[in-house]
Amino acid sequence: MSETDTDREHYEAVVVGCGPGGAAAAARLADHGIETLVLERGTKSGSKNVSGGLIYGEESAPYTLDDLFDGFREAAAERPVTDYRIHNVAGNKVKTYDLTDLHEHDTDWCDAVLRRRMDAWLEDRVHEKTSETGGGVLTNVRVNGLLRERGEIVGVTCDELDPIEADLIVAADGVNSELGREAGLMDWEEPDEWFQGVKAVVDMDPAVVNDRFDIDDDEGVAHLFSGDLFEDVRGGGFLYTNEDSLSIGTVFHLDSLVEQQAEPQELLDALLTHPMMATWLGDEYDEREYAAKLVPDSKKVAHPEPYQDRLVLVGDAAGQMQAQGPIIKGMNHAVTAGALAADAFAVTRGNADPAAAGRRYTQMLEESGTMAKLRPRRYEVSRTLAERDVITNVVDRVLESPLGSVAVGNPISNRLLQRAYNSPFLVSMLPDTSTGYVTLPSVIGEQHGRTIHWENEVEPPTLEERIGDLTYDTDVGNPHIELRDESVDASGSAVYACPVSAEDFGGGCYRSEEVKRNGSEETVVSLDTQPCVECGTCAVVADTEWEHPRGGKGVEYREG
Repeated sequence: MSETDTDREHYEAVVVGCGPGGAAAAARLADHGIETLVLERGTKSGSKNVSGGLIYGEESAPYTLDDLFDGFREAAAERPVTDYRIHNVAGNKVKTYDLTDLHEHDTDWCDAVLRRRMDAWLEDRVHEKTSETGGGVLTNVRVNGLLRERGEIVGVTCDELDPIEADLIVAADGVNSELGREAGLMDWEEPDEWFQGVKAVVDMDPAVVNDRFDIDDDEGVAHLFSGDLFEDVRGGGFLYTNEDSLSIGTVFHLDSLVEQQAEPQELLDALLTHPMMATWLGDEYDEREYAAKLVPDSKKVAHPEPYQDRLVLVGDAAGQMQAQGPIIKGMNHAVTAGALAADAFAVTRGNADPAAAGRRYTQMLEESGTMAKLRPRRYEVSRTLAERDVITNVVDRVLESPLGSVAVGNPISNRLLQRAYNSPFLVSMLPDTSTGYVTLPSVIGEQHGRTIHWENEVEPPTLEERIGDLTYDTDVGNPHIELRDESVDASGSAVYACPVSAEDFGGGCYRSEEVKRNGSEETVVSLDTQPCVECGTCAVVADTEWEHPRGGKGVEYREG
C-alpha cells in the first residue's frame, strides 16, 4: 500500500482471533472505552479451535474468564473438575496416584470445556461489549499480514477486507500465528519446542457419565496416563468428562513422534483400546469428532518480550502454554495475557511511542507472575544437565535394573512418589526426557500396579472414517500449504507425524509414492490439502510453505 494512503479504516485496537485470549483482550479494551474491532477467521468462534481441554481460574491470576464474563461457567463450560488422577501403565498393570493436591494448588476453580460451545458464547458477549464502543466482531476474515509504513507496524492486511490501521494490534491468532511469525517473534524451526495434541470427543449420555465415573451432575474428573502404553514416545494421554461426552486424547513431544516414527491416530487408539478404559467406555463407542493441534512448550518458547511496535502477542501465539508434567494450563494464561495487554494499552493510550503498550504489557506479565509460571527458572537449571542423552540413558538403565526395581518398589518409595507427583516445585523442574514420561511410570506400574483383567471391546473408527466425519469447506484452487521439497529426507516425516496421514493410508494429506525418473525409481512425498485439520505439524517437520486457509474455508470443528 502507498505510504500516502490516508483512506484506510482505522480503529484504536484490532484483535485477531476470538478465542479466550482474544476475547479477554477485547472485553477489557471495551471496558476501558476503547474502540475495538475483532477479526475471527472461522465461521463462528471455536470452529477453528481445539483444546484438551481444561480451563483454570487461578487464585494468583489477576484475571480469570469468569471475572471478565459474568455467568461464563454456568453457560459455556462443561463440568467442574473435582477429581484428578494419574495412571502409570506397564502392560496391563496400572498404578494410580491421586493428584488432588497438585490440581488444587493455586486453583480457585477448574472446568472442562469444548471450544466450539465456549468460544461461540464468548464471541456473542464480546460483540455486545465492543459494539458499545464503536467496534464489533467480524467472522470469516483471515488476517494475512502486518501493514507497515516506513518499516513500522501500523495495522493489518486481510484476505477479505481492505487494510486496517490500528493503534494496537493484539495477535490472538493461535499457535500457528502468522502475525507472530511475520514479525519475527516466533518460528517453527525446532520440533522439540512443540507438542502435538490429538483428541477424540466421545458421545455419552450424562447419566451414563455420572454412573461410570461415580460423579454427580455438578462434578467431573480428569485422568492422565503415562508409561509404556505409548511405546517410547515422550508424552501421555488424558480423559476429561464433559456434560454429555468425554474428551480423550494424547499429547506428545513433536521431536519424539518424528524420532520414533509414531503415527498419532495409532497412539490415540492405544489409549482407547487399553483394558483400563473398558469400564468407562463400555461396549458402545460413538466418536463425535477427531481433532488435532500443535501446542507450544512455554518452557522453551514463551516469548519474554512478546511485542513489536503496535503488535502484541497473547496466548498460544506468544507460546504461553504451560505443559510441565501433569500440569497442563494454557487457556487461563491466554486470558491473563489478553486482559493485561488491554490494560497496558489503556495505561499508555496516547503515547507517541508505538511500542509503549508492548513494553508495559511485558512488564505486567512479569509482575503478575505469569512468566515465572510459563518459564520456571528451576527448569532452566535442571535441563542443562538432565536433558543430556548420556545422563538420560544412565538413569533409565538404573531404573530398569533389578536395583532400580527394588528402590522404586518399596512402600516408602510409593509414598514419596505420591508426594513428588503433587509437588508444584518438583513438577516444574521435570526434564523433558523419556525418564519421566516412559521409564519411571512403567517401573512404577510394574512394581506397584494392579493387573487389569477387563476386556476392552472398543473399535475406534479408521482414519478414513474420522476424516470423513469432519466438516470441510474446501477452498478449491487455493491450497494453503505448498510442499517445497518432495524428497523423503526433507518432508518424509509428515507422512506419519501428520494426524490425518499414515504410511499405509493414501487418503490423507501426506503420502509417500514410488515414481520413475530418468530410468530409476525413487520415493517422493506428495500433498493433498483437502483433509487438512490445520494443526501446523507439517510446517515444523516438513519443508513447506504454510498459511491458514481463507476466512471460513477449510476444516470446521463442531466440538473443538
